Amino acid sequence: MRRTLIAGNWKMHGSLSSNAQLLAALSSGVDEAVAADVLVCVPFPYLAQAQLALSGSKVVLGAQDISERAQGAFTGDVSGAMLQDFECRYVLVGHSERRCLHGETDVQVAAKAAAALALGIVPVVCVGETLAQREAGQAAQVVATQLAAVLKHVGVAAFSRLVVAYEPVWAIGTGRTASAAQAQEMHSGLRAQVAALDADVAAGLRIVYGGSVKPENAFELFAMPDIDGGLVGGASLVAEDFLTICRAVNH
Repeated sequence: MRRTLIAGNWKMHGSLSSNAQLLAALSSGVDEAVAADVLVCVPFPYLAQAQLALSGSKVVLGAQDISERAQGAFTGDVSGAMLQDFECRYVLVGHSERRCLHGETDVQVAAKAAAALALGIVPVVCVGETLAQREAGQAAQVVATQLAAVLKHVGVAAFSRLVVAYEPVWAIGTGRTASAAQAQEMHSGLRAQVAALDADVAAGLRIVYGGSVKPENAFELFAMPDIDGGLVGGASLVAEDFLTICRAVNH
C-alpha cells in the first residue's frame, strides 16, 4: 500500500516572521490523525529556520533544488551534502519552473536525481507538458520522454527510492487544474512506463499530482487510484489550506 505524500513547495516566498507562524501551525496541525507523509520544500536561506522549527514534528524538510555536482567553483549552486547538513530528506528536481526559466534539460534533471539518491535524499522528479504540447496531442509523449531520461540514468530499481510528480505546466500557478480523470490518465501512463521494466517497483512507486492543488479539489484528486498525493504550491503558504489538503487523505 502506497502511503500518500503531501509536499508543499514554497517557491520564492517567505520571510523569517511569516515562516515562523506557518511552520508553527504545521508542526502542531500535522498529527497522528493525518494519514499522509507531509513535506515542506523551503527556499535555501530558510533551511536552518525550518529545520529548527520542525524538529520533533511529523513534518519533514525538503529543498527546492540540488546541484548535480558534489562541490567546486559553481557559484550559486547548492550541493546534496549541504542539504544533508540541514537534515533535508527530500528535494525537488526538474520542476517546470527550473526547466522553463533556467533551461534545465532532461539529462541534467536525471543527473540531479542521481546526485540526491547517492546521498540518501529522496528526489521528487517533476515531469509535465505545456499547454501547447497538450493541445497538440503530445502530452503523454513529452512526460514519457522526461521520465525515460531518469530511468536511463539511475535505473528502474532506484525508482523504489524516489517520487515522481506529474505537474502539467499549464496548471501551475494559473488556477487551472487538470481534471481528476486527466491527471489519473497521465499517472497511470507513467506507472505503466515503469511497470514495463519492473512491475513490483511500479506498484510501490509514489506518483503525486502538482498543479493548483487546493482544498476544493484535493479529495477528488486523491481518490484516483494512481494519484498518491500532491505537490502543493500557493496553498502550501496558507496553513489552514495546506492542513485541509493533508486531511483530505483521511476521507
